[in-house]
Amino acid sequence: MSQRYFVETPILKDRVVLRGAEAHHLIHVMRARPGARVVLFDRSGLEFAARLARVGRTQVELEIVSRSRADRELPVQLELAVALPKADRRRWLVEKATELGVRRIVPLRTHRSVAQPTQRALERLRRAVIEASKQCGRNLLMQITEPRDWSNFVAETRAQPWRLLADAHCTALPTKLSLEQPAERILMAVGPEGGLTADEVALATGAGWKPLGLGPRVLRVETAAILLTAAVLLSTELGPKQL
Repeated sequence: MSQRYFVETPILKDRVVLRGAEAHHLIHVMRARPGARVVLFDRSGLEFAARLARVGRTQVELEIVSRSRADRELPVQLELAVALPKADRRRWLVEKATELGVRRIVPLRTHRSVAQPTQRALERLRRAVIEASKQCGRNLLMQITEPRDWSNFVAETRAQPWRLLADAHCTALPTKLSLEQPAERILMAVGPEGGLTADEVALATGAGWKPLGLGPRVLRVETAAILLTAAVLLSTELGPKQL
């Protein structure tokens, strides 16, 4: 695949100036020279074939050669609410969710949450979304929202028809769920390291969330989140089936 670079501002003209981390990578890592070809994307869903016109010390000027729409998004909008794990494990979760086509991640604050991301940590995760999008070919960036308290999140999502709840520590939950009806949007939630409390599970199920077990083994949060995402993805892309 051609080298892909993300442009923060919408690409509206035939010339683009690339700055910051993306320009640094082109100049100092790839040692690009005028005439080199790259692919740009800018959140619009379009891809832009571009040619390097001028390389400076801190920025690169590119000429747009062509525009095309390369839709690599899922036919259903998957949203993942999760009590994020610590450090590198949360970055891994974000990278894999991006690759699988998740549209939005909502960090959750629950009773047993072990790590609350700071604003700086959230910005690093959003940068990880860009890097993963460059690798996997997505032209729309997965959104990472501000953290939400569990009770508020459950209340805010009452109107959403498809809501799936998984907890890596609740192995007694039902292990089969049919997605036989078409859905435009599916919301998934995964609890923290120590599991959701009984009150938190009751709050969700009382609000219409459908519980789904992930097997008899205790899973890491990031494992449970990606397993649930992959299972729903396969169900929605390959047709109705039992998970």
